[in-house]
Amino acid sequence: MDYKESVVKLLDAVIPELDAATIQSKIEIPKDSGKGDFAFPAFNLAKERHQAPNQIAIEIVEQLDQNGFEKIEATGPYVNFFLDKTEAGKNFLNDILTNADYGHNTDGEAGHVTIDMSSPNIAKPMSMGHLRSTVIGNSLAEISAANGYQPVKINHLGDWGTQFGKLISAYKRWGSEAEVKADPINTLVKYYIRFHEEAKENPELDDEGRHWFKKLEDGDEEATALWKWFREESLQEFMNIYKVLDIDFDSFNGEAFYNDKMDEVVDLLEEAGILEESQGAEVVDLEDEGLNVAMIKRTDGATLYMTRDLAAAIYRKRQYNFVKSLYVVGGEQREHFQQLKAILKKMGYDWSDDIEHVAFGLITVDGKKLSTRSGRIILLKDVLDDSISLAREQIEEKNPTLANKDEVAYEVGVGAVVFHDLMNERLKNFDFNLEEVVRFEGDTGPYVQYANARAQSLLAKAGNPEIDKTALTITDDAVWEVEKLLSEFPNTIRRAWREFEPSIIAKYALNLARTFNKYYANSKILEEDAELNARLALVTSVSQVLTESLRLLGVKAPKEM
Repeated sequence: MDYKESVVKLLDAVIPELDAATIQSKIEIPKDSGKGDFAFPAFNLAKERHQAPNQIAIEIVEQLDQNGFEKIEATGPYVNFFLDKTEAGKNFLNDILTNADYGHNTDGEAGHVTIDMSSPNIAKPMSMGHLRSTVIGNSLAEISAANGYQPVKINHLGDWGTQFGKLISAYKRWGSEAEVKADPINTLVKYYIRFHEEAKENPELDDEGRHWFKKLEDGDEEATALWKWFREESLQEFMNIYKVLDIDFDSFNGEAFYNDKMDEVVDLLEEAGILEESQGAEVVDLEDEGLNVAMIKRTDGATLYMTRDLAAAIYRKRQYNFVKSLYVVGGEQREHFQQLKAILKKMGYDWSDDIEHVAFGLITVDGKKLSTRSGRIILLKDVLDDSISLAREQIEEKNPTLANKDEVAYEVGVGAVVFHDLMNERLKNFDFNLEEVVRFEGDTGPYVQYANARAQSLLAKAGNPEIDKTALTITDDAVWEVEKLLSEFPNTIRRAWREFEPSIIAKYALNLARTFNKYYANSKILEEDAELNARLALVTSVSQVLTESLRLLGVKAPKEM
C-alpha cells in the first residue's frame, strides 16, 4: 500500500490551490520520527491565502479525515501525518513477502537504455582509474532494469586513435616480440611510458606516432597486424578482471568498429550544412552554443574521437532505438559530450536530448591522481586481490570455523571495493584506502553484508520456517523504524534511477543495516510468543531488501560470514 499516495489524496481534497503532483513533490519525510511519518509544509499556501503558515496548517488538519491514521496534527507550519504503526507495518511486510521483485516497477515500459561504460584502452592494464566507469555503469544497468527498462551494456573499447600509432612506433623502436609475449600488458605499458618520456626531449616522436596511426587507418598490413595482436592480448586480461567483478557486456564494439561508418557521418554533416574548413581541417563551429569548435577531421585527414562518437551515437539509435543513452565517463569530458549533443541536434536528431553524460569524480591515492602516462598506475587486479586477502584475514579472526571461507572472502573482498566506490556520490572525488574499505564496521560493504548474514543466521536458528502471511502484526514500537525504512525501498530505486546515482541505494542499504542492527541488539527476536512469526517475517524482509540492494550495486550477499 502506498501511504504517501493516501496522504496526497487527503490533501488534494482540501487544497484546491495546488494539484496532486505539486502536493506530492512538497511532502517531506521528517528526520525526527516524533514529528510523524509524512509532513506537508503550509508555507506553499501563505501567499495565496494571505495567512500565516501556522494558521493554514491548523485549518487543513481540521478538514482532514483522520480515519486510518494514528493521528494528524499541526506542528508550527507543518501538517504532520502519523501512520497507524501496527496496521502499516503489517501491510509493509505483506508487500515484501508476496513480491519477489519488491521495489521494482515498470516505469520504463521495456525501453532500451544504452550504457557506454568501462571502455579501457587497449594495450594498457585496467587500473583503479577504470573502476568507477565500470561499477557505476553496471549498477545503473541493474537499477534501470529494476525501473522497467532494458539495459544494453556497451564496452566502447579504446582500440583506435593516435595512441596506437605511438605504441606501434615505440614497439618498432624498442620492442621485443619475446618480451611482449612473456608479459604483454606490462611490457606494452613500459613502451608507452618510455615513448612519452622521450617525446618530451624529441617532439619528432609525436609526428612519427601520428604517421603510424595514419598508416593504421589506411589499412597498412604491418600496422594492422600489430594492432590486432595488442588488442587480443589486452582483451584477454580485461575479461579476467570482469570475471572477478562478475560483470558482463552486451557489446564490445569499440572505436575501431566505427571506422567504416565515419564517411557517412562526414556526409551527413555536409548535408546539414554545418561542416566547415578551418586551416586545412574540417570542423563544426559551435560558437552559437557557447562551445568550442569541434574538430571532425585533422589536416592529414585522420578522424578524431568526435567523429567516432557521432558514428557510435547514430549507430546505437538505429540498432537499439534507445529511450536513453548514458555515457558513464569522467567529469573532465563534460565539454566533449556537450559538443556531441549540440552537433547531433544541428544534424536534426532530436533524440540527442535523450543522451546523458553520467559524469563522475576522480579516485586518488594519497591525494594524488593516477595516470598511465606518468607511470602512476595502481592495477585494479592487485587491489581486488589484496582486498580478498584482507577479507580472508578478518573472516579467519571472526569466524574461524566458517566452512566456505575462500568463497566468502572473495565475495566480501570484491564487494568491499565495489560498494566503497558506489557509496560515494559519483560527482565527488575520493581518496582510496584499502584497509578502511574492507573493515567489517562503519560505512562499508562488509558491514551491510554482515547485517544480512546476521539476519540469515537468525532464520537458520529458527529452522527457516514457512512464514504465515496472515500473522504479521508486531506491537513492539521498536520495530517501526525498520518497517518504515523497508517501505521506502521502491521510492529509493526510482530516485536512484532519476538521478543516475547508485550512492542512493548504497546509503539506503547502510541505513537499513544500521537500523536493523539496533533493533537486533535491543530485542528478543527468537522468543517463543504469539508474535514470533511476525518478527521472523521482518527478518526475512530485511534480508530480502538488503540482498536486493547489494545486487543492484553489483555486490554479493553471502548468507554466512
